[in-house]
Amino acid sequence: MSWTWNAWPWDADPDAVRKDVALAHEDFTGSGRVRGTVRPVVGESWRRSARLGIDPDGSPLIELSGSDLADYREAHPLAATLPLLRRLLLDTAPGPQIVAVGDAAGRLLWVDGDHRLRSRAEDMHFVEGANWHERSAGTNAPGVALALDHEVQVFASEHFARSVQPWSCSAAPLHDPDTGALLGVLDITGEDQVASPQALALVKAAATAAEMELKARRIAGLLPGPRPSPDVPARAPDHLLLEVLGRDGARLTMDGRPVELSARHSEILLLLSSAPRGLSGAALGARLHERDGAPVTVRAEMSRLRRLIGHGLLASRPYRLLRPLPTDAETVRDRLCGGDPLGALRAYRGPVLPASEAPGVIEIREGLDAELIGDLGGEKDPRILMAWAEHPEWRDDPRVLGAVLRSLDPRSPGHAALRGRLRWLGR
Repeated sequence: MSWTWNAWPWDADPDAVRKDVALAHEDFTGSGRVRGTVRPVVGESWRRSARLGIDPDGSPLIELSGSDLADYREAHPLAATLPLLRRLLLDTAPGPQIVAVGDAAGRLLWVDGDHRLRSRAEDMHFVEGANWHERSAGTNAPGVALALDHEVQVFASEHFARSVQPWSCSAAPLHDPDTGALLGVLDITGEDQVASPQALALVKAAATAAEMELKARRIAGLLPGPRPSPDVPARAPDHLLLEVLGRDGARLTMDGRPVELSARHSEILLLLSSAPRGLSGAALGARLHERDGAPVTVRAEMSRLRRLIGHGLLASRPYRLLRPLPTDAETVRDRLCGGDPLGALRAYRGPVLPASEAPGVIEIREGLDAELIGDLGGEKDPRILMAWAEHPEWRDDPRVLGAVLRSLDPRSPGHAALRGRLRWLGR
């Protein structure tokens, strides 16, 4: 198993890893740039967490409790795997640890293990009913495992939230053995030992055993077959991309298949992509337009959108995406954060859904433009400045041309060309 998914190689010093990544985390929360020896899987998750607005000093929400949690757990297919998982991961554990099983949305349904550790974990809301998906809690092993559909470890200061950084965890996704549906996630949480290479191998093996247990119970008639659910899709689409730059209607690509969206459906998916915890019907309606944002109108649009793209991406109560949906606007931000303003310019194909008048879309559009202009306005590199002045979106904008002129050498050929263009524009 490669270091991509393991917290450290076999011969690494965990204390050295912890210190290096702690410095990189503080640097990232201050600058937005990933530096130092941070694993790519962690650095990319930090960037997603920051884009999603996760507070590094916050805690996950508790979304299920009481009878709602009890009823949901009783009906969940993973309930049948609990005795096996306890035997594999608790009865023979080499040291104190917590075992957690969550659903496909990231909500922890069962949390068991060492009482002392569980009591400490309550302070960071690592409890039954809390949502630990990456889009709700930032970088953590169960959240990243669900986001990427792959086993993974997150060690100490690799966590996005500071309150979780004293902990380490190893997690693996759990699938329906018949359909391949993502049913949930298996996680062990504790101190440094649960981030060892052998710990991840054990969690992966236990997840495979749990899936085989489900299969055996179905064959024996002890467990019903899989049932489709709007919140737990048969298979969520991979390789997602929502293109919104310079387009009146977005293009959604799922598994290599492009789908052209209406203006309204474009707005809905863009707004949900920027709301990791989801939006109520009223909140989504307000972000779409105050005049036609009634919940019944939103419900009708969501129903039409599901018919168009299937149930594998959308969920309700609240309306939310079952997987992170990357956008081409985020590509621009990523390149800015990575110190590549020229790359950001090349990726910027125009404003976000320029024809949209939805308040939420206008906010996203103006925010990206302000971020891009703010970064470029402080540039000193003549090559980048000229690329900005020649970009189709800004080449006739007197404000941009003036800003570039003020930064260019007055003796340069580019300076003379831009002065001529300003005169042609009547400035």
